[in-house]
Amino acid sequence: MKFGIIVAEPEEYEAMEQIIKIEKRNRIYELTFVEGTIKGKSCVVVKCGIGKVNAARATQLLIDTYKPEYIIDVGVAGGLNPRLQIGDIVIGDCLVQHDFDITAFGHTKGYITGIGDKIYSDDILVAKLDKLIKNPEDRKYQILKGTIASGDIFCTKVEMKDKIYAKFNAQCVEMEGAAVAQVCYLCNVPFIVLRSISDTPNGKNEKTYGQFIKPAAERCCNIVKELVEEI
Repeated sequence: MKFGIIVAEPEEYEAMEQIIKIEKRNRIYELTFVEGTIKGKSCVVVKCGIGKVNAARATQLLIDTYKPEYIIDVGVAGGLNPRLQIGDIVIGDCLVQHDFDITAFGHTKGYITGIGDKIYSDDILVAKLDKLIKNPEDRKYQILKGTIASGDIFCTKVEMKDKIYAKFNAQCVEMEGAAVAQVCYLCNVPFIVLRSISDTPNGKNEKTYGQFIKPAAERCCNIVKELVEEI
């Protein structure tokens, strides 16, 4: 069994390197693919860079080159649900692109031709992660399940945060997950998107993001380790 794991930021990549036993590094079109194992399971990790195009590019290369049985997109996000606190985990059972807009042709916001307005994560992976919710094991943070919204915008404005939350009922907002989901959907590769909350859009959350991205990424990567062990 082989897992493909995608991160966007250096801090997320460093957190993944802490849990993977590295065996080999391979460069493809300036992207570094790290091959190794987590809990004895074969894994390939790639840092795609920020944004949906970078995420889609890395996902397709990962699928074409390594043929993973599952893809996990892992990283941090801005909280939309007021229940979420810094460091909480969101299991993305549904992905949307909040900035995809062809409403001029009668479609709903986020609707993508040939895809729909939502892309759903793999049922098996979601079910495995459900066990983490039902068995908290004295965790000092929440694990919620729901929609993750992606767009090529680092969300800082409260007005944007409120609109995305109201329109999509999304738990959190980030910049890559729905693009990974779209490529996986088109290539028939089961996937899941996991996020840890690093900030809440409030007009100055870029400072909070910088402060908490590292611990949030580490927590999310530890959830990946637990998931890989379960499969």
